[in-house]
Amino acid sequence: MSRLRRIVLDAVVICAIPGALHAAQGASGSTAPLAAQAEPVAAIEYPRVTLTAGRSTVLTTDFDITRIAVTNPAVADAVPIQSREVLIDGKAPGVISLIIWGGDRRVQYDLVVEQPIAALEQQLHQLFPGEPISVTVNADAIVLSGRASSTAIMLRAAEVARASAPKANIINMLQVPGANDAQQVMLQVRFAEVNRKALMEVGSSFFTGLDGYKNWVGRSTTQQFPAPDFDNEKGLVFSDFLNLFLFNNKYNIGTLIKALQGTGYFQSLAEPNLVAHNGEEASFLAGGEFPVPVVQGATGAVSILFKEFGVRLKFRPTIAGDLIRLRVEPEVSSLDFNNGILLEGFRIPALTTRRASTEVELRDGQSFAIAGLIDNEAQTDNAALPILSQIPIIGHLFKSKADRKERTELLVLITPRLVRPLNPDEVPPLPTLPGRFLPDDEIGAQLQGGGGTVDAPPMPSASR
Repeated sequence: MSRLRRIVLDAVVICAIPGALHAAQGASGSTAPLAAQAEPVAAIEYPRVTLTAGRSTVLTTDFDITRIAVTNPAVADAVPIQSREVLIDGKAPGVISLIIWGGDRRVQYDLVVEQPIAALEQQLHQLFPGEPISVTVNADAIVLSGRASSTAIMLRAAEVARASAPKANIINMLQVPGANDAQQVMLQVRFAEVNRKALMEVGSSFFTGLDGYKNWVGRSTTQQFPAPDFDNEKGLVFSDFLNLFLFNNKYNIGTLIKALQGTGYFQSLAEPNLVAHNGEEASFLAGGEFPVPVVQGATGAVSILFKEFGVRLKFRPTIAGDLIRLRVEPEVSSLDFNNGILLEGFRIPALTTRRASTEVELRDGQSFAIAGLIDNEAQTDNAALPILSQIPIIGHLFKSKADRKERTELLVLITPRLVRPLNPDEVPPLPTLPGRFLPDDEIGAQLQGGGGTVDAPPMPSASR
């Protein structure tokens, strides 16, 4: 009954307030709105009660409690357990208000419900004592924040987080002393390829003319090198005269001699520079594409598919304090027509590829080299005529030999650097010709800025 009477009195007071205000305005004769005349009220700071979601605490008062209220029971709930004690249960992170009535007193509190400490954070505190590392876990990612005393601890903490949740996205925001604010990495790469080749071929073939020698017609060859053929209509047919060709008209006897020695040297160099953001992948290709015909299964139609070749580079930088962790994949490929195939009249070359994939850690300006990508090829072919090749001294005339050796070595030198964009006043002027490339009396006069200017700050004038 007393509670009902209190509610009725409160309602009467609330209804009487607007009438009293209206009467006060009429008595003063002012027509300005009340809100415009009211002075700003300073924010009131209430006592704070902090707890963790999923846990409880007991709040004690110095008066008997008659009624309590919370603004959002989904964040926290409060239940009086004794005349002067209130049990507060944290449910979800957030800040709400708790109001307690008792007798002629009313007290208000701010309930601050914090995120519970994750198991990963507890594990990190055990592994790295004294390190102020905080972990925030949501549905898509795990965020590491705070500070680490060294780069090694920062990297190890990220590895522990990645191992605890392999499918989650790890965002490492730990700060280390002496870290650079730059978030972009420029990779300077130098490719050097050296190819050495040596070739030696020796062999001979003997033959007679169509009339022969003393009624004898013959030819000797190891079939390693081309030899003449007998044709009744054309006579002797030579597909290749090789290096030396000798023929005696008196005896009607000739010989073809293959004696060749060759060496080759080739060196290629590419120096690409790539810029990538922290954690993003960048790629580079200096080469081209060659067409490959592809036959469709049912229709038999031929379509063209292009394959890339040349110098390729892929890398993904991760800035870890004063270290740069790089995942680098350099590749050098070239067309190989010797090992290609012939398909429906199309000559399709093969690809000779040298590829490496590695992950390293360096500081700004340091370099590392990938060497040892060596390809050695040696091939020796021998051919001989039986019995005749075993005759002392003259048996070498019935033998042939081809010896080929090739060595290819690839060296990749990589240097990462932390970079930042240039401001407009820091852009250096580009090199220009002393004269305009378009005369003023022609279309160059119609261009904004003339026909040969460069959009860059002018060179600083030299002090005289």
